[in-house]
Amino acid sequence: MRQYIGALDQGTTSTRFILFDETGSPASWTQVEHKQYYPKPGWVEHDPEEIINNTSRVIRETLQKSGISAGQLAALGITNQRETTVLWDRRTGKPCARALVWQDTRTTEMINRLTADGGANRFRDKTGLPLATYFSASKIAWLLDNVEGLRRSAEKGDVLFGTIDSWLLWNLTGGPKGGVHGIDVTNASRTMLMDLKTLAWDDELLEVFRVPRQILPEILSSVPTEPYGYTDKAGPLGTEVPVAGILGDQQAALFGQACFEPGSSKNTYGTGCFLLQNTGTDLVHSKYGLLTTVAYRRGTEEVVYALEGSIAVAGSLVQWLRDNMGLIQSSSEIETLASSVEDSGGVYFVPAFSGLFAPHWRSDARGVITGLTGYAKAGHVARAVLEATAFQTREIVQAMEKDSGIVSRGMKVDGGMVVNELLMQFQADILDIPVIRPKVTETTALGAAYAAGLTVGFWKDLEELSRHWEEDKHWTSFMSKEIREEKLSLWNKAVERAMGWVSE
Repeated sequence: MRQYIGALDQGTTSTRFILFDETGSPASWTQVEHKQYYPKPGWVEHDPEEIINNTSRVIRETLQKSGISAGQLAALGITNQRETTVLWDRRTGKPCARALVWQDTRTTEMINRLTADGGANRFRDKTGLPLATYFSASKIAWLLDNVEGLRRSAEKGDVLFGTIDSWLLWNLTGGPKGGVHGIDVTNASRTMLMDLKTLAWDDELLEVFRVPRQILPEILSSVPTEPYGYTDKAGPLGTEVPVAGILGDQQAALFGQACFEPGSSKNTYGTGCFLLQNTGTDLVHSKYGLLTTVAYRRGTEEVVYALEGSIAVAGSLVQWLRDNMGLIQSSSEIETLASSVEDSGGVYFVPAFSGLFAPHWRSDARGVITGLTGYAKAGHVARAVLEATAFQTREIVQAMEKDSGIVSRGMKVDGGMVVNELLMQFQADILDIPVIRPKVTETTALGAAYAAGLTVGFWKDLEELSRHWEEDKHWTSFMSKEIREEKLSLWNKAVERAMGWVSE
């Protein structure tokens, strides 16, 4: 009987379940979007119960339409939107509130207070992270302080915290009936509560953010020596399947792109845009606005670290153009609209909807459109939307080269936006290096599948996984140096206009 690895990919806007065969090729999948809640400016929430319901739905529908039985699954891997924070009742399994999404900026006042007391980098040596609303710690604190009675319940031991991987793992393995309360080390490294060197929850950070230790999950290896647990027979699979690998979404894409060697890197174009570079077992602290994070850990081996450049708004800007502005009816139409003009007509769009992430880390920035004239049309705006992602990626690549001392000679890309060939060509033009798309672009889910498959012996080792990687297409630059420098100069001016918009 042929076997498969199931990968549950819970992202910012949707939940997917993909079945991968022994070659790392997707055999079947289902994807369902979930609702985004914006109760106040800068607030972004998800319903954890909707996410669990969608998880069950995509698993059942994928098995049903593929004709593959749950008994053919050798293991299940999980990858997830990182930093998004869930608190739930240990006894009932009910969420204590909606999840606070990584994009949520409601904790700005708290972050500013902590920054004033010791600077934005006061915890960077321990966590690899600057103080920012992005990470989980301040979100946990806000929920404990603002949901009535929640801090008291947490201190009594009745509340559990987790990022989305924890929430999925706990529910899939039984929930209140003995579910595994764990978090993989890559997701733990994004909470701002874990020491990067010891890979343990840090007492000082718990005290600063007033987080009770008893609500925290156990920190687990991304590729464990044995499964974390087994799916509950009462769940969507209807049988016991090993849950055997977890990686945060961007680390999963790095793993899925077979970036196992120090210096190898990938860029994922999704809701946001995230460029990661494997730095091996060396913990490299950034001096140029990047994050130091855990790339993955296999069993009890030394942890592998990465440098990361995080861009908050990429694919979500296309959705904004569709849903809020109505310039397109579907996201795929943006390439056609942008191709109706030769260039952006001097229009530049800085999508700092929730501030600017790497390498600037400016929570006082807000989105701006500059360079508008009477000549500008919808096509120019659409083109500026796509080019914004490429310009932001250029900023990250430059910072990464300075931090690592490694000059990029090509960039592997993945994620939903890489089907947009206009964007990929402009990315190659503005970077002046080849941009390379793999045959399997669902590398986030593939990375989770690889992690689970390694645990149960479905795949032998990293060398076997590397042999599965194949190029689909690459782009090289056709832009002159003079035009590139002119465009970059105008982009930098636009970024300056976006900063300082909100009074801190």
